[in-house]
Amino acid sequence: QAQLVESGGGLVQTGGSLRLSCAASGRTFSNYQMGWFRQAPGKEREFVATISRSGAGTYYADSVKGRFTISRDNARNTVYLQMDTLNVEDTAVYYCAARSTILANTLAHRESEFPYWGRGTQVTVSS
Repeated sequence: QAQLVESGGGLVQTGGSLRLSCAASGRTFSNYQMGWFRQAPGKEREFVATISRSGAGTYYADSVKGRFTISRDNARNTVYLQMDTLNVEDTAVYYCAARSTILANTLAHRESEFPYWGRGTQVTVSS
């Protein structure tokens, strides 16, 4: 079972950048496809980005494509979300998620497909 801890959230102005990190422990990190989701106030949690086990494949929500970059360092058991050109609509609690898979390049992106979750980190973008 994977344990996930997010960090890097905070308050930033419109147009600014943040980098979120998610440290994983418990099992072999390279066995997990990793994802980022977010939940804004009063809204349901939504998919943001995902990266395959190998790191070769990535997939993004349309709302963040071209602004956010997901990456992973399997040697450090960490996945990152670089967020650039932030706007107020990006304000949310950001969650790291993991799913074990034997497929090196699968890119599932539904919340129900990820059994392991962190507790989230708050990102607030001010105008």
